[in-house]
Amino acid sequence: MLKRLFNLSDDAVEFQINDRMSFMRFLGLGLEDKVPDAKTIWLFKENLTKANAIEPLFHEFNRQLEEKGIITHKGTIVDAAFVDASRQRNSRKDNHAVKDGETPEEWLADTPKAKHRLAQKDVDARWTIKNKELHYGYKGHAKVDAESKIITDYEVTPASVHDSNVFLGFTIGSVKLWTC
Repeated sequence: MLKRLFNLSDDAVEFQINDRMSFMRFLGLGLEDKVPDAKTIWLFKENLTKANAIEPLFHEFNRQLEEKGIITHKGTIVDAAFVDASRQRNSRKDNHAVKDGETPEEWLADTPKAKHRLAQKDVDARWTIKNKELHYGYKGHAKVDAESKIITDYEVTPASVHDSNVFLGFTIGSVKLWTC
């Protein structure tokens, strides 16, 4: 949580836990306790990722912030940013296959060259144009509580997905509800 809240690297988290009493208190550590090193922090995150626990923990953390009145839902900000990927140098035929959700046959051949080529290809990224600017890659969408400025939901899509297709709002009475 501290790593994400303060946008810190693993090494910076280790340093800040050693440096700040507030970080130690948040983690339930006393002055005599051993602080986890950067490698341990990295391994912990990897284990959470493999266990598919990141998203449930994110939503549980937000639920607790809502319970304490920190996230108020008095307004919502929705925004997206492009995340550019390495541009692919494919033939037209290969591009059509990728757009159709298929993998070109020559990429699947049982040769070392084909295996290396397939490892370098990003078949999920897409092209889009915004303000006459060409983008290839993905789009990171975020839904933020307007009062606290805390991210309450997020989604990553190919760049070609329009912002309005990610977070759909609907109203029940006077309450605005959102879904991904």
